[in-house]
Amino acid sequence: MTSPALTLVEKLATRHAVGLSSGQPVRQGDFITIRPKHVMTHDNTGAVMPKFKQIVGAGRKIHDPHQPVFAIDHDIQNKTPENLGKYAKIEAFATEHGVDFYPAGTGISHQVMVEQGYVVPGSMVVGSDSHSNLYGAMCCLGTPVVRTDAASIWATGVTWWQVPPVARVTLRGMLNPGVTGKDVIVALCGLFNKDEVLNHAVEFVGDGVACLTMDQRMSIANMTTEWGALAGLFPFDEVTRDYMLSRAAYFSKGHRPGTRRPGSLGAYTAEEVQRRWAHRQELAADMGASYAAELELDLSTIVPHVSGPNDVKTMTSLPEIEAKQVKINKAWLMSCVNARYEDLAQAAAIVRGRTVAPGVEFYLAAASAEVQARAVADGHWQALIGAGAIELPPGCGTCIGLGAGTIKAGEVGISATNRNFEGRMGDRNGLVYLGSPAVVAASAVAGYICAPAKYAASKAVFSFRRTAGGGPGAAGATVIAGFPPKVQGRLWFLDRDNLNTDGIYAGKHTYNDAMTPEQMSAVIFENYDPGLRAQLKPGDVIVGGFNFGTGSSREQAATALKHAGIPCVVAGSFSETYKRNAFNNGFVCFECPALVEQLRQGGAGGKSSQHGVIEIDYTRSTLRAEGKEFAFPALSPVAQELVVAGGAEEVVKRRLAAGA
Repeated sequence: MTSPALTLVEKLATRHAVGLSSGQPVRQGDFITIRPKHVMTHDNTGAVMPKFKQIVGAGRKIHDPHQPVFAIDHDIQNKTPENLGKYAKIEAFATEHGVDFYPAGTGISHQVMVEQGYVVPGSMVVGSDSHSNLYGAMCCLGTPVVRTDAASIWATGVTWWQVPPVARVTLRGMLNPGVTGKDVIVALCGLFNKDEVLNHAVEFVGDGVACLTMDQRMSIANMTTEWGALAGLFPFDEVTRDYMLSRAAYFSKGHRPGTRRPGSLGAYTAEEVQRRWAHRQELAADMGASYAAELELDLSTIVPHVSGPNDVKTMTSLPEIEAKQVKINKAWLMSCVNARYEDLAQAAAIVRGRTVAPGVEFYLAAASAEVQARAVADGHWQALIGAGAIELPPGCGTCIGLGAGTIKAGEVGISATNRNFEGRMGDRNGLVYLGSPAVVAASAVAGYICAPAKYAASKAVFSFRRTAGGGPGAAGATVIAGFPPKVQGRLWFLDRDNLNTDGIYAGKHTYNDAMTPEQMSAVIFENYDPGLRAQLKPGDVIVGGFNFGTGSSREQAATALKHAGIPCVVAGSFSETYKRNAFNNGFVCFECPALVEQLRQGGAGGKSSQHGVIEIDYTRSTLRAEGKEFAFPALSPVAQELVVAGGAEEVVKRRLAAGA
């Protein structure tokens, strides 16, 4: 029998699936059990630890200590006894269980995962962070999981995953001088901003891929998250091979930061690199593989753009915005999308011999200590500091609204980070634009948003074609014991597409593990509609727009609503990570786009508006609101089981008790 043609995503998912019949391939849409090569957690390790202990009980060890990696990076500027104590507990836990641990100051977790050899071509690596997509730059199936998944993997080595639909993005031509990987992904987010790849895995192909460096690929793969995708994969080619060889040379000199076990970098021997290159066809999609969507972009037609303000998918070309001379108060060169060596070198070349404009604060943080050391050795770091940049430690910090340099009300900033959601980097009344490191550096010394060179206006050449049908249709469902067959409550409509997790549960609260459920529920929606929480009552049903819950993978954006007594969220569509967080914590969410369209036809009236009563019948998979009945996809028994049990922790606990 002829083997079916598979996409690269399907191939890698098949490699890491557990319990398949011999020769059985994994296809798009399949629910599978996966055993990832590694699972990364960062500061949120402190929140995963109690989940793990609740699942396995006292005295049980991590199932496979080679799987987890702990890398502290988010709140490293916080030197309070409480935060330092949390970090000490994480390190002690790592030592107890024999897990590789990277302390604060090593670098941003995703950069560490790639630099230190955990991410290799052909593997599947997950992380309890939404930007785990970055691993796709290395031809690795990198995708986010949530904290509950991380605890489950610690306990059993596996978790569940639904293979997403796969989109193929063909990149043609070559980038013009000065145009970067960040410009490519900003263009993709802005050109294809109608959820074309929402909850898809994206495979980049075409002759244009060869002109992209590894640093540029990391930038693009990283921000496929903001594009709405679950993964963004590049093929294994000469660029990948050469990067692996460069890391092999680095490791051969004895560099081993953090707590390491012997042999964990074995895949980065020269012999292994050459072996993988010889079998590169195993790391590419088959001819004739089926894709849910086809996109194409001519790289030669891209000029630098900025996103925003406060919106990733709204972009403006540099020639256009430069003419407006938008004055800035702050500039940021940092984050897991853009603070690598090439970024720092490019920014240094722009500011060398110049100074930051009066009234502008220019904040600088390298992606890792290794990156910073290399930039220092080559003089780039000194050039940036000499121009007036304010040095921060290698980590996240300001990107998530923590530490020094956050935006204040009324200020305008230009950032090389990956997100500019309202309120994410500080006050919700500040305005943040996104751009490449070159644009950030040029703007910092000019005092307004500008490019380092003049670019003529150019119209991007791109195309899109949907090649597969939509999702499942509505149907009746068997309601399992303990699941409510019907729900009734007041309907609150939040008329916002792409309502992100910062709007639902602000980033500044994310790493405060001491917050009680009552305190968590009290701060919901403060970055979206601060007055809404006071009007909500237990039993009210939230109806959102499309791509509800996009952004960070913080589970509190779901659990805080559950704590507030909200029985479910209905939306036109969801971020897949948000849905995963919700069901893993026993909270219901489902899609009903027809209801959203009906509410919009009637006129929403502000950010949040109350629309009578909604009646939900899970036995018939229908709901009634606005005097009409709407169908929605039936909730699977798996989803209902998670809700009845109170979340995935309890489900895994029961399976462990049964010896499964």
